[in-house]
Amino acid sequence: MTDPTSSRPFRRWPIFVAPALFVALALGWSAYWFYAASKVDAAIDGWRAREAQSGRIHGCNDRSVAGFPFRFEVRCSGASVTLMAQTAEQAQSMVPEVLRFAEIVVVAQIYTPNLLIAEFTAPATLAEANRPPLAIANWRDARASVAGPPEAPQQVSLIIDDATLEATDGAARAPLGQAKRFALHGRIAPGAAPGQPAIETVLQTEAMTVPGVHPALAAPFNSEVRARLSGLRDFTPKPWPQRFRELQAAGGRIEITQARLTQGKMVATARGALGIAANGHLDGELELTVAGLEGVAAVLGLDKLLGPVGSLVPGGLMAMLGKPATLDGRSAVAVPLVFADGAVRLGPLTVARTDPLF
Repeated sequence: MTDPTSSRPFRRWPIFVAPALFVALALGWSAYWFYAASKVDAAIDGWRAREAQSGRIHGCNDRSVAGFPFRFEVRCSGASVTLMAQTAEQAQSMVPEVLRFAEIVVVAQIYTPNLLIAEFTAPATLAEANRPPLAIANWRDARASVAGPPEAPQQVSLIIDDATLEATDGAARAPLGQAKRFALHGRIAPGAAPGQPAIETVLQTEAMTVPGVHPALAAPFNSEVRARLSGLRDFTPKPWPQRFRELQAAGGRIEITQARLTQGKMVATARGALGIAANGHLDGELELTVAGLEGVAAVLGLDKLLGPVGSLVPGGLMAMLGKPATLDGRSAVAVPLVFADGAVRLGPLTVARTDPLF
């Protein structure tokens, strides 16, 4: 018998269906990528315009978009941020400051467009406009990430490893600070009321020194500070004085939920909250608990502030500053750190003064 199927013509077109669909999908995907890439420049220019209204002018000597087919990679060589005056009073005397980076690369995967990852190439310099650099920063690795839509980010992180900061005057350089690691993380606090976001932040430093700020910080220290900021109404770019005024009007506060610093034999912890008074000064109190304070008292200059009185009081410096406490099984002192009307008081001593925030 003859096989009835043997007379049917062989159909070749089905074998081309899959390749054709693949080619069509590839062409469509390519068209989508290049269309989206064409919108990146417009999005960046819009963001730069909003930032300029807040006194931060962003520049880029050479900008390019790459990363086809599965990500967008925006590369900016010779990136700069010019910081303009924030108030009318500053505009009369402030010279614009310019922060420059060798290169910044921002990457977004096409399947996670709301996660941006940025890498910063050293060095960075800070200078007054049209003048030589005042400070130079270097690092082994510096990266940041932003999760969430640009107008309302949900989480932000910045991590810098093996960083150094130097003041420069021509060829001469002087160390201002360094750190094995500097990390800052922030996120929208869970359960925050709609329209009233609270931000939780964590600041961590490892083997950090800041001799340019105070001699007491010339020895390496580790720290971790956890805080919660309330009172924000939005995340739109705006000058800092305006932001601080809005925080003050909304009763905004920074709550230090946990802070710890270790330096040699000295250990310090802190808890408390700070707000902004109507005159623009920080207002509030932190409760410090310090073990090993005597070792840094001379560096802080506390012995000079107390004078001979400290040696006459039973318990000396510890008794003058606060009350006895225990920290990590060691004898310690609990001292209130008070911010009021521009003065910073450690126990009975005024140790510093601050400028108003607006």
